[in-house]
Amino acid sequence: MTIATRRIEAAVGATPCRVRLALGALLLVGLAAADAVSRPNVVLIVIDDLRPELHSYGVDAVQTPNIDAFAERGVRFNNAYCQYPVCNASRSSFLTGKRPDELGIYSNEKPLRRVHPDLVTLPQAFRQAGYRTAGLGKVFHQGLDERGESTLFRDDLSFEHRYRALGRSPAVGKQGEGRRAGDGSIPWCRWLAADGGDAAQPDGMLAAEAVCVLEAAHKEPFFLGVGFHKPHDPFIAPREYFQPYQTANVALPRAPDDRSPLSRHALPRSYDFSIFTDRDRREIKRAYHACVSFVDAQVGKVLDCLDRLQLWDDTIVILMGDHGYHLGEHGWWNKVTIFELGARTPLMVWVPGAAAAGSDSDAVVELLDLYPTLIDYCDLSPPHRLSGKSLRDVIEGRDAGDRHTAAYTQVTRGGVGMGYSVRTDRFRLIRWGREGEGGVELYEHPEDPDEYYNLAESPAYADRVEQLTELLRAGFPSLP
Repeated sequence: MTIATRRIEAAVGATPCRVRLALGALLLVGLAAADAVSRPNVVLIVIDDLRPELHSYGVDAVQTPNIDAFAERGVRFNNAYCQYPVCNASRSSFLTGKRPDELGIYSNEKPLRRVHPDLVTLPQAFRQAGYRTAGLGKVFHQGLDERGESTLFRDDLSFEHRYRALGRSPAVGKQGEGRRAGDGSIPWCRWLAADGGDAAQPDGMLAAEAVCVLEAAHKEPFFLGVGFHKPHDPFIAPREYFQPYQTANVALPRAPDDRSPLSRHALPRSYDFSIFTDRDRREIKRAYHACVSFVDAQVGKVLDCLDRLQLWDDTIVILMGDHGYHLGEHGWWNKVTIFELGARTPLMVWVPGAAAAGSDSDAVVELLDLYPTLIDYCDLSPPHRLSGKSLRDVIEGRDAGDRHTAAYTQVTRGGVGMGYSVRTDRFRLIRWGREGEGGVELYEHPEDPDEYYNLAESPAYADRVEQLTELLRAGFPSLP
C-alpha cells in the first residue's frame, strides 16, 4: 500500500477495497448520465461449469440454499442453452450477442479482442450509456492462448473496475486433504478439501470484492459482472463444504444396456476415462458438489448485500452458468459436447415488478438472448445487430408465441469439422458435418433426458427429422 493510499485510508476510514475504488476515480465515479438515473442497475452472476443439478431444478443431490432462494424470487428458465459448450466461446457469444459462427470463436485459445477489437460488448454498451461498470473474476474468459500467454480479458472499454482473484490464494488455501483421480494423466480431475475457509479461495475474495463494489457504487446506475470460478476444475473448496457429502453415498450414472451406439463424434477423444475406478468417480462427483455448495455460499453474500442496501427494487439480477457439464454420463467428465448435459445450463432472472417473478418457464431460450433482454429493459439502443431475442415477453408473463421455441448449439470435432444441434421443447437433433456426413442423432424429451436412444434412423421419426433439419438450417444459414 502506498503512502498516498494510507493517507486516504486514514482520512476516510476506508477498507482496502474501498481505497482501491477511491483511488480509481475514473473507475466508479461520476460517469452516470442524467438520463440513466431511472434505469435499473444490473448484476450479472456467471458461475463456471454449473449444471442444473440444483434443488430449484428438481434435483436434491446438492445443497444450494442461496441459489434456490433466488430461483424462487425470480423467473427460472428450465430450458436455457449455451451456443458453444466451452468457456471462451460461450462467453464471447452471450457477451456480444453474436453466434459462434458470426464471431469465428470456437475455443479458449482465441481471445475476443484479438479477433473483434471494435465489437461493443454487453458491459461496454452499459458503460457507453453512462453506467458504472465493474468486472470481477471470470466474466470474460481467462486462460492461456496457443502460445501459453495469458488471455486475461483486460478490456478497458467494457469495465472501469476489474478485479482478478486467481493467483491470490495464500499458502493455507492450497493445503488440505486431496487426491488426483486415476493415474494423474487427466490433469483437471483432482480435488482438494482446503484449509483456510472462504477467504483463502479466489471465489471468497470475489464475493468480498463484489460487496465492496456494491457499497461504493450503488447510488448511481451500475453494471456489475461477477464471474465465480467454481465448480470449474480443479475441484477445490474449503473443507467444510465437503462435509455434507459422503463419498459412499454419491450416486454414479449408469448407461442403459440397450442404449444406442455412441456416435463416434459425440465425445472428444483426448482422454480415456476408463482408467477411473468407482472410487475416483465418486470422489470427483463429491468434490464437484462441494464446489457448487461453496459457490452458492458466495452467491449468498452478494444477494445479502443487495438486501442490506435495499437494491432489489431497482436492480436486475441474472444468475447463470456458461454451459453444461458431464459427471460421468456417456462416460465423459467435462463439457465440450452438444448432448443435453453439455448444452443446458441454469438461468434465473430477477426484474423488479416483473409479472412472472416467482415462477418458472419452459420456453426454449438461448444465452444469446441475455444481451437484447438487458438493453430492452434498460432502454439502450443495440450497438450492432443482435442475434438473440429479448426475453421480456416471458419475464412479464406474456405468451412467448413462436419467439422462444428453439435453441442452437455447436461444437467442433476433428474428422468432421463441426457438430450442429437444435433443441425444441420435445426433441434435440444433432447433425455432424455440414451435410450430415458424420451422422445424425435425434433424441426425444422428456422420455430420454440423458439422450441414450437415437431415433434418427427410425421410420416413425422420418418426418420429424426432416422438419428439424429445416429448423437447423434456419439457425445455421451456412448449412446446405
